[in-house]
Formats: sequence, structure tokens, C-alpha cells
Amino acid sequence: MTITPTTAGPRVTAERGSGRAIGWIGMPAGIVVLIIVGSLLNDKFLSVSNLTNVLINMSIVGVIVVGMTFVFITRGMADLSVPATVAVGGILVLALQPVMGSIAAGIVGVLVATAAGLLNGFLIGYAGLNPVITTLATGTIVLGIAQAAVGGVIVYGDDKGIQEFLTGRIFGTIPVIVLIFAAIAVIGHLVLSRSVWGRWTYAVGSNPDATRASAVPVRLTRSAAFILTGSLAGFAGVLLGLTLQTARPGIGIGYEFDAITAVVVGGVSLLGGFGSIPRAIGGLLFVQLLTNILVLQGVPTEPQGLIKGGLIAGAVALDVALRRRGGRR
Repeated sequence: MTITPTTAGPRVTAERGSGRAIGWIGMPAGIVVLIIVGSLLNDKFLSVSNLTNVLINMSIVGVIVVGMTFVFITRGMADLSVPATVAVGGILVLALQPVMGSIAAGIVGVLVATAAGLLNGFLIGYAGLNPVITTLATGTIVLGIAQAAVGGVIVYGDDKGIQEFLTGRIFGTIPVIVLIFAAIAVIGHLVLSRSVWGRWTYAVGSNPDATRASAVPVRLTRSAAFILTGSLAGFAGVLLGLTLQTARPGIGIGYEFDAITAVVVGGVSLLGGFGSIPRAIGGLLFVQLLTNILVLQGVPTEPQGLIKGGLIAGAVALDVALRRRGGRR
């Protein structure tokens, strides 16, 4: 069978009218406003050390955001197994570290997390199960296995060398962990914007029926998004475990919410077919700056959660409104 290359149509790759203006101007303008507000509220906000900490804090979740963007664009809703796959990566790399070394243990951690993503991809892409229920169930099972493997206790590592490398800085200024995140983000952007897989991803999320008629492997493309997210979440867990040299079964809790918040705030459509890695990273930066301002102002954790939840609700409502205005539901 000859596969006809499918290119995303104008309704998929481009916004029109006010939607385009909001998309291109809204997020950069919002970030600039936050920087101005933050600098006015606290004189420490614009310090190099504070802004560097913002970049470091967004790096681990940023790795997950890259994969979650693929899931959203394929109309896969969200991957709620992220906390489990992060925990698997973090626990396995430290538990196996004394036996095979940090690098080999990290590879095993990523492979096991990828297997969880493979299960998600099969059940969602080929069996047609609901993504939210499926990833929630898979995450519960995987986390249970991880807890049983280590007896539900905290795992500690002892590789100070790799910990110093990951928490170190290139030329004394650029954090290594930020460079790793930047490399993954660039690769993810190139794959999504320049490759056949990327064009299939947009096409599947925009109009699955028409895309299937064009001989594009819809099931495989949707499955691949969940496999990628599982791999990247596992890798994020490995990075987290190696930098902290400690991991517990609940180490990944909250990362799925932070990733979803960043992707949605970045304008990646929950309804599929639209978005990009730079947009998602912009959303992540916006949320991290907002969180940093709240922390510097001494705002308790609970109100911060309310604000993030409000951002998600507002972004989804805006997305739905723009879709309806553009004649697409």
C-alpha cells in the first residue's frame, strides 16, 4: 500500500484572524507583563540567581511537556500515568545503581517507563479505550509494581560524581540540566514541525477520519505519542533521581498537572490538531514565572493551586471559543 504524504491543512497549522493574533502576541505579552510585575513587587525577582532557579525548576517538567504536547495534538487528551513513569525512572536508576552503574541503570529505568507508554499506546491507539481512564489505570498498576519492588520505602543513591555533573554548570553559568532540557525541546520541535511523523501527528488530531482515508497510520501515530510521553517521563524521573540521589514512589506526583497546565496555557489545543513545542515551553515559562512571583510574595501553596486551575479553565474556554468562532468544534 502506498502511503500518501499528508500535509496539515490551513485549519490545522495556522490560526486565522483574532486567533492568530492572540496566539502570536498573547503569550510573549503575558510573559513580559509578568516580568514587569515581578520586578515591581520584589527586587530579587530579576536577579540572575532567581531567574536561573526558574530555568532549573522548569527543566525536569519541561522534558515531560515535550511528550505531553504530542499527546494533546493527536487528540489524546492527556497522559495521567506520568507520576508513575517518573517514579519508575527515579526508583530504578537508584535501585540498580550499585549493580550496573548509573548510566546502565538509567537506561533500564527509561526502557521500563517506555514499556508503560507502549501499553498505553496499544490500549488507546489500537483498542480504542478512553485515554484518561487508561493512563490512570496503567499509572496505578505501574506505580504499584514500583512500590512492591522497593518495599514502598525511599531509595537512596551514592553516585556523587553524576550528581555533581547534573547539578553543575557549563562555563560556570549555564546549568547542565537546562542544556539537557533545551536539547530535548529542540529535537521535539524539529520532529513535530519538520518530519513526516510530525505531519501525521497534526493530521490525526485535526481530522482522524479524513486522515485515515489518506492511508496515514492513525492508530500508530496516536500510540507513538503515548510511547514518547512514557519515555520522556521516565527520563525525567532518571534525571530527578540522579540529581537528588533519592527517590520515593510518590516522587512524580504533581508533574502531570504541571505539564498539562503548561501545555494548555501555551495554547496547545485540548481538541487536537493545533499547537507546537515552543508554545508549550512558553506556557511552561509563564506558569513558572507566575509561581516564582507567588513564592517570593509568600503566597501559600493552596492559593497557588487555585490560580493554576483557573489558568487551565481559562485557557480551555478560550480554545473552545476560538474553535467555534473558526467553525470547528
